[in-house]
Amino acid sequence: MRILVTGGAGYIGSAVVHMLAASGDDVLVLDNLTQGHRSAVPSNVPFFEADLADALTVEEIIAERRPDAILHFASNTLVGESMDQPFRYLFDNVTNGLNLIRSATKYGVKRFVLSSTANLFGEASADPITESMPIFPGSPYGESKFILERTLHWMDKIYGMRYGILRYFNACGASSPELGEDHHPETHLIPLVLQVALEQRDQIVIFGDDYDTLDGTCVRDYIHISDLATAHLLVLQALKGGSRVYNLGNGQGFSVKQVIELARKVTGHSIPAVIGDRRPGDPDILVASSNKIRRDLGWQPRYPDLEQIIESAWQWHSRHPNGYSD
Repeated sequence: MRILVTGGAGYIGSAVVHMLAASGDDVLVLDNLTQGHRSAVPSNVPFFEADLADALTVEEIIAERRPDAILHFASNTLVGESMDQPFRYLFDNVTNGLNLIRSATKYGVKRFVLSSTANLFGEASADPITESMPIFPGSPYGESKFILERTLHWMDKIYGMRYGILRYFNACGASSPELGEDHHPETHLIPLVLQVALEQRDQIVIFGDDYDTLDGTCVRDYIHISDLATAHLLVLQALKGGSRVYNLGNGQGFSVKQVIELARKVTGHSIPAVIGDRRPGDPDILVASSNKIRRDLGWQPRYPDLEQIIESAWQWHSRHPNGYSD
């Protein structure tokens, strides 16, 4: 297939692009490089530096290249920021996604995979969270993803465009020592902790220790980036059998303090930690049930062990302490 990957120079998108290219698919990447890195994209993959807000350019690319499928990763993704800047998420994420989806339907794209989020479930009462749980987005970021999910529902009904929605939890680790996580600024827990081990920051701040968990810190489900990428490829192929929605995670939660302890073990560094204020929009616990995708598509995480995940991230960060600028 010819596959257009938006946000394909970003952390998750680039891992998927490498996997698609290795499998022999005809891959195209569209990215505005505000969060992505050109050097994260294989040199033999056609690259378009463009913004989804530019609806005309998006349409021109799709009209000229006529992809069979689109994988949509490009998005503003920070829960806390969306609470401070709600319109950046409720407007930008939604409008940009609609620009892409409109052109996709206009030019007959029949498969579309959306990178969605566990933040759709907000203060979920179930542990683990299944796909049938009621949706109450925990932030404007989660709301923006849900609006796009509902849009895809109608595009299937009206145009027959089959969609795959992947609601995942905390993507982490590195798919290789040469392909990893590099955000500016960095907001994700594991790379922040590893920056302390690299002595790039003095300490790690834990955002609240009064949550309703065993040690008072937030509990999250951590999924290795390679397992996440594999799921996207499986879902893309499965769309010939109809649209589908899946949660993705390891099914086991770890608290912030547990992550820090494992990072201390992996790196051999003391990693000082201090307690800070809570962040708005952070639920106590978010852990996924991935039973549905395991049952339907045979997906099985190859890297379920969190220590192994942190070790892969440490290999990337210790080899590239300044990220892709190295």
